[in-house]
Amino acid sequence: MDPQKVDMFIMTNAKYFHSFHIAQIRERLLEIDDSKWVLFQTLQLKDPTTILIVSLLGGALGIDRFIIGDTGLGIGKLLTCGGFGIWAIIDLFLIMDATRDSNIVKLQQLLY
Repeated sequence: MDPQKVDMFIMTNAKYFHSFHIAQIRERLLEIDDSKWVLFQTLQLKDPTTILIVSLLGGALGIDRFIIGDTGLGIGKLLTCGGFGIWAIIDLFLIMDATRDSNIVKLQQLLY
């Protein structure tokens, strides 16, 4: 793929991934054919900051986990009211990393 397109993708979407994944993403995108560029532009990535706010407001109901695609964990949080509040508090610290992990999985599905 064109290096300018790859750099533009990295600059606009870097906040959605862990910093240690950025170099690997760039290398892999450079190897991809230009015909897949449209797929990468339309990729729906979740913003970790937005998910943190959702977790603050509805974390005890598992809404944050449902949004990032962890349906099983979302059901578990919903049925236990956020693990009786403990799980909801712990998720405030973990949800941003879980969101970035979810985003990298979505990207890897397109890359491989």
